[in-house]
Amino acid sequence: MHPYIHAQKNPDKPAYIMAGSGETVTYRQLDDQSNRIAQLFRSLELKPGDHIALFLENHPRYFEICWGAQRSGLIYTALSSRLTPAEVDYIVTDCGARLFITSKHLADKATAPAAGMTGVANRYMIDGVAPGYESWEAAVARQPATRIADETAGHDMLYSSGTTGRPKGVLPVVERQPIDYDNPLLAISRKLYGIDGDTIYLSPAPLYHAAPLRFNMSVMRLGGTSVIMEHFDAEEFLKLVPKYKATHTQVVPTMFVRFLKLPDEIRSRPDMSSLKCAIHAAAPCPIPVKEQMIAWWGPIIWEYYGGTEGNGLTMCNAAEWMAHKGTVGRAIVGKLKICDDDGNELPAGEPGTVYFADGRPFEYHNDPRKTAESRHPKGWTTLGDVGYVDVDGFLHLTDRKAFMIISGGVNIYPQECENLLINHPKVMDCAVFGVPNEEFGEEVKAVVQPRDMADAGPALAEELLAYCRQQLSAIKCPRSVDFEAELPRHPTGKLYKRLLRDRYWQGRTTKI
Repeated sequence: MHPYIHAQKNPDKPAYIMAGSGETVTYRQLDDQSNRIAQLFRSLELKPGDHIALFLENHPRYFEICWGAQRSGLIYTALSSRLTPAEVDYIVTDCGARLFITSKHLADKATAPAAGMTGVANRYMIDGVAPGYESWEAAVARQPATRIADETAGHDMLYSSGTTGRPKGVLPVVERQPIDYDNPLLAISRKLYGIDGDTIYLSPAPLYHAAPLRFNMSVMRLGGTSVIMEHFDAEEFLKLVPKYKATHTQVVPTMFVRFLKLPDEIRSRPDMSSLKCAIHAAAPCPIPVKEQMIAWWGPIIWEYYGGTEGNGLTMCNAAEWMAHKGTVGRAIVGKLKICDDDGNELPAGEPGTVYFADGRPFEYHNDPRKTAESRHPKGWTTLGDVGYVDVDGFLHLTDRKAFMIISGGVNIYPQECENLLINHPKVMDCAVFGVPNEEFGEEVKAVVQPRDMADAGPALAEELLAYCRQQLSAIKCPRSVDFEAELPRHPTGKLYKRLLRDRYWQGRTTKI
């Protein structure tokens, strides 16, 4: 269960293929390059437990670096390629990285924080160099392709996307392991998803996000082949499935929406029959969207709920979801606990903060306060989400606690309204949140990205308000609608709702 094993058995088999350029990296090449990179790390006196940082687009060198760090015992932090220079500086400094790797493509962003990245001793750039950087290719090429003598497993330390505050580094609490050790994700990948050496895994998301990074590395542990999209495009994704005879994929609900918004003639053209398993997570999926996807792709769709923290996991297949529509599954890692604001457990059907008991321990790096806030007095951990468990043990999420709207003393969870609006034919994307109201404290606001920005205006706003009033109680409906050409979403599908909400709370000392 490691690329070095597959390099011995199937050296010429593709470990991964870049969908846009067609560049292929075989298992032999991946093993050789990751060995050279491990040798480079040791030559720079990086030892197990030290930190490095990657600031890259979906690049052919990405997994060579990750596997080099993994077999060196290093902790590697993958940064979003969409960060600003100040955000890069904050994360690189906060994670304690001693080495920083970026690309010429991101040189404009990477050169600005270079002088401020406290503690970084070595800076490398791929595909060229800029002031303050050395050539990554030249540094790696000088190293032998033999294994280092003290191999031990490293792991990622990724930062949450910061939708409710500054990004938090998630540091799993793990013991020292050999590089080919088993882990819960591998067991799930094999037993539930059927990932093995015959798998062709189509990956449309940015590799710096936890799910694509970890699932692609699991595919390579098990000897399959990943097909990496440099950028997601709904129509191109549908073409790649038959081109590579993809058997597995992982998407987010916003990608489902993009698929369903395509014209019928484009949707019906590709042969999707090779797909055996389509996994989705990262954000709530509106029930009508998922119903349409199951009707189109068949009962191959799996959903899970978890976070970068890895503290617990729920999962459901298509049949379970159809029997419990809206669920994100039953717990398969950790045990679900739903609690009120005082920490008391709630019965089935009552919403509260979602905790996992007996899950994988973690800490927020350099932030004991946030670590403490994620803990229940009994030691259970939470991602800050709100939901309830039905009588059969299936979890249903209602929202993130931070975005709950309190209007006139009534708690309103905006996810229900968002799920409704996204299914309107003139809506491409939407966000619902609370804005100030002098009488009630907060009122419900909708910000909508129309399919055609030319439609934005009072007529469409009234149409959407009437649409909501037809299907939701008045207290849950937006009082007003604003329009944006594009909402600030993370490429993984997570909405930066805070950036929208903060505009309406400027000048106030509180946001509730």
